[in-house]
Amino acid sequence: MDVTPQSSLPISVEQSKLLGNAKRIKIIAAIQDKPKTAKQVADELKQTPGSIHYHIQKLYEGGLIDLVDTQSAGGIIEKYYKAKAKWYSSECDQFNDPALAQDLDDVSRTLLSLRLYLSPRQREELVSEFRSFLEQWVRKTADNHEDNSQEFAIGVKMVSTEQKS
Repeated sequence: MDVTPQSSLPISVEQSKLLGNAKRIKIIAAIQDKPKTAKQVADELKQTPGSIHYHIQKLYEGGLIDLVDTQSAGGIIEKYYKAKAKWYSSECDQFNDPALAQDLDDVSRTLLSLRLYLSPRQREELVSEFRSFLEQWVRKTADNHEDNSQEFAIGVKMVSTEQKS
């Protein structure tokens, strides 16, 4: 079985809602390059195995990760999971994360807006750079256990301003 994740996997609105949780994003990042058990992921993220197992089950049931191997070790069945993709893309025209879909009046909110003229090649380059940037921050914050840490929803939406004919 090929366990190399796709670069991007189209997903449904229901599946995208499963990704509206920072812990699940950390789990997917932890199992992108190498299949791991819930216990291995829990150790890596310094979380309880029960909590990680719960979220892995939700991701598996939602079709976002694969069960790629099962091994028996000392009477215990170890299940190894792998991310189906590095990125998941929803065809919905709105953000599915409730924190991004609503206009929340939060003192911690930051809104950035910009318009650029881009060729198709430049657009793809910009999307690729955004992805790399976000991946770096997922890695940087994977083991973030500072007392003052809080979860933030981050969404990037790029749309053409050209009228469709």
